Amino acid sequence: MITAVEAAPRAGYRIWLRYSDGVSGEVDLSDLAGRGVFGAWLDRSFFEKVHVSPYGSIAWSEEVELCEDALYLRLTGKSVEEVMPAARLPGVHA
Repeated sequence: MITAVEAAPRAGYRIWLRYSDGVSGEVDLSDLAGRGVFGAWLDRSFFEKVHVSPYGSIAWSEEVELCEDALYLRLTGKSVEEVMPAARLPGVHA
């Protein structure tokens, strides 16, 4: 199981992430900034509070967080099936 181990804010609405398999890099979250709960990011000091929560999510508070798996896919450009082969639906064939 691949887990997030470190998160840090970067310029704009980008964050740097490092995962347990050694993958690291920046993810641009500007498409979310200002939308719904992500309106809180408009306060730069809030955005800079990004961290890995005790439950593994990428979080800014208990109310504002993103799934570590979804961000891993975004960072690597891999599909769900590539990262989690067991996630394939039974009986579905290409």
